[in-house]
Amino acid sequence: MNQKTILPGQTIGILGGGQLGRMMAISAKQMGYRIAVLDPVEDCPCAQVAGSVITADYDDPDAAKKMADVADVVTYEFENVDVKTVDYLQENSYLPQGGHLLEITKDRLNEKAAIQSAGLPVAPYMPVRNTKELEEAIDTIGFPSVLKTTQGGYDGKGQYVLKSKADLEEALPYIGKTPFELEKWLPFEKEISVIVARSTTGETSVFPVAENIHRHNILHHTLVPARISDNLREEATQHALRLAEALHLVGTLAVEMFVGTDGRVYVNETAPRPHNSGHFSINACETSQFEQHIRAICGLPLASAQLLKPVIMVNILGQHVQPVLDKISELSSAHLHLYGKDAAKTGRKMGHLTILGDTVDEAIEKAEQIGIWKIEQEVGRHS
Repeated sequence: MNQKTILPGQTIGILGGGQLGRMMAISAKQMGYRIAVLDPVEDCPCAQVAGSVITADYDDPDAAKKMADVADVVTYEFENVDVKTVDYLQENSYLPQGGHLLEITKDRLNEKAAIQSAGLPVAPYMPVRNTKELEEAIDTIGFPSVLKTTQGGYDGKGQYVLKSKADLEEALPYIGKTPFELEKWLPFEKEISVIVARSTTGETSVFPVAENIHRHNILHHTLVPARISDNLREEATQHALRLAEALHLVGTLAVEMFVGTDGRVYVNETAPRPHNSGHFSINACETSQFEQHIRAICGLPLASAQLLKPVIMVNILGQHVQPVLDKISELSSAHLHLYGKDAAKTGRKMGHLTILGDTVDEAIEKAEQIGIWKIEQEVGRHS
């Protein structure tokens, strides 16, 4: 890859038009870039703020050609981008992130192998591609454990928590048809994440460690700074930096981790893009994860990711939209971000609130005063 500097005024192409693409585009437009987006939905969240919209399926070769014609640099906002489209854009446009990282992160077995290759700890796991491998994995790993599809899972989808053989019943029809991995359930105290950025020049920057609370397998709220020791904070930060270098990252990488009850930090999974647990950075850091991503892919110097104030980010799901709008006069202490999605379905991420405080506890208190959520400390899910 020949490194280029993409200057404001040029066009950034985004594969995927969801909320991550939208917030990426907003940051880029503030810096003076033009935006083109490729998405099957004409009025997708990113299209609402883009200058050029290519409405087509991700595997449409004509759409890939249009993107190559209009964009000076191309990026993506989700992992499951069509391989042929990525290959075409690598050949005929400028895709500094490349396709290699997508191949690793879209498959859990590839991802686990890459994390281990970087010398980082993961939960014990084994592949499950047929009933024989399932039996071998259960004999070796035992219960409790988690059976996960190797591709396509998110927000807990494609996962089966196994406390005994009886829990296998729901998953058995898919064994041999869908590749899985069986992963040991690790007792953990907290779920944390680190967003790391690495530019085309090799410069790196790390955002503060975030503490994540999940409900019903969906991220409910993020607290920053994470309520962990300085030693654990440093360990998590170094894990993220080490992985970014090992993977030759360009752009942003979200590294989700567990703080085990044994006092160690384990890497759980990664996402090669901005991430829900990094949304706090828009209002609480000197530079947002989205601006940092744009700087990284365009070859600009990375900016400071320093935390300005403690913060809580709370997701607004479909069932929360109307309650939030009903209380909009009470949101003086909150920053409201809605994504422009058409249908407010239960469990669908529609936006988020960011609330700053002098301490994390004060931010939590402000969030609870809104009266929509109870922000208790709870350990969420193993994903």
